[in-house]
Amino acid sequence: MCSVKAAAKNPLAQHSKGFALLLQRLGPNLTRFTRVSTLVRFDIMRALEQYIRNYEHGRWAKDSRAVLPFSWGLEHVGGRADESDPRGFLEEFVARTVENSDEWYAAPPALDYHLEGDQLTFTSLVQSPWRENNRVHARLFRASQVGPAVLVMAQWNAKPTEHVAICQWLNTLGITALRLTLPYHDSRSASGHERAYNLVGPNIGLTLQANRQAVCDARQCLRWLEQQGYDRLGLLGTSIGSSIGFITMAHDPAVRAGTFLHVSTYFGSVVSTGLTTMHVWESLQSKVTREEIVRYWSPISPFPYVHHLKASTQKALMVSGKYDPTFWPEYSEELRVALRRDRIEVESLNLPCGHYSLGIPPFSWIVGGRFAAFFMRALA
Repeated sequence: MCSVKAAAKNPLAQHSKGFALLLQRLGPNLTRFTRVSTLVRFDIMRALEQYIRNYEHGRWAKDSRAVLPFSWGLEHVGGRADESDPRGFLEEFVARTVENSDEWYAAPPALDYHLEGDQLTFTSLVQSPWRENNRVHARLFRASQVGPAVLVMAQWNAKPTEHVAICQWLNTLGITALRLTLPYHDSRSASGHERAYNLVGPNIGLTLQANRQAVCDARQCLRWLEQQGYDRLGLLGTSIGSSIGFITMAHDPAVRAGTFLHVSTYFGSVVSTGLTTMHVWESLQSKVTREEIVRYWSPISPFPYVHHLKASTQKALMVSGKYDPTFWPEYSEELRVALRRDRIEVESLNLPCGHYSLGIPPFSWIVGGRFAAFFMRALA
């Protein structure tokens, strides 16, 4: 120990001794200050949560949504419209499809890729009853050099301008981006449909077909990128684009990395509990239970395909919102736990925001920086 004399010659020791005496005198007040500051932080977070929840509800309330009639829609998945036992058909279909998902989601290169300007088009492998929807459209944002490329898929009912900024941001990093127009969106909209109800709707079979089509379209986009010389491929998806992207990555080993903005376990869980799909569940719940819709839509859900991911070569970044009323946080956490259990390399970012609010500053800035760093590492 230092002697008093040595301490007197050592300014650092003097300051340390003085600081210790100060703490001793302030002890009771310091404890009270810490307690007050904890309460202040709690109040700030509670106010932020209330603001975010109000914002989420306000954004949701701006749009008008029609409640469409329920339909089994089995004719869209190889059954009959007048199937006498629709539940029995779906139980068998689901078991067979999940077990043989590599075959269901198989997608060889298209035969008619056509690039004009920055617009890539080709015929979708999966043919729906709507001609407009069967022509795939994707917008190319080419980086200055051939290197890594990321396939970008926006959220449900996204406008053509959405995620353009993300693609441009990827370009500044030297990454080419290809923004896929999802089935029944924009130029693929079915005649008379203002919203993309056929991608997520109370028609069980049609929703299955539409999401299968989206995955197959995504895989055919990846094949085109490979034909152009891009051999370091990634995915970025938001909301339903995240679900489609996850399934795509699970069935396509060429994808090295995926960023998933809003993640969940089961398609049916989101639809039956989420704020933005209340109108869909309103129609469904008159005919099926929550457990049934989770099972019937499991072939288009991420969770059954976690074990398909290649732990040695594929990496994931999962971004979720602590106050998300559409993709509930517990679903996101369940998927993260499953990935880590299977030793998949996964990074996670859980922000104090919701579903819509992830797309506004400062959350959008934080996410942009995070996925930029992730792709720069994973696609190097």
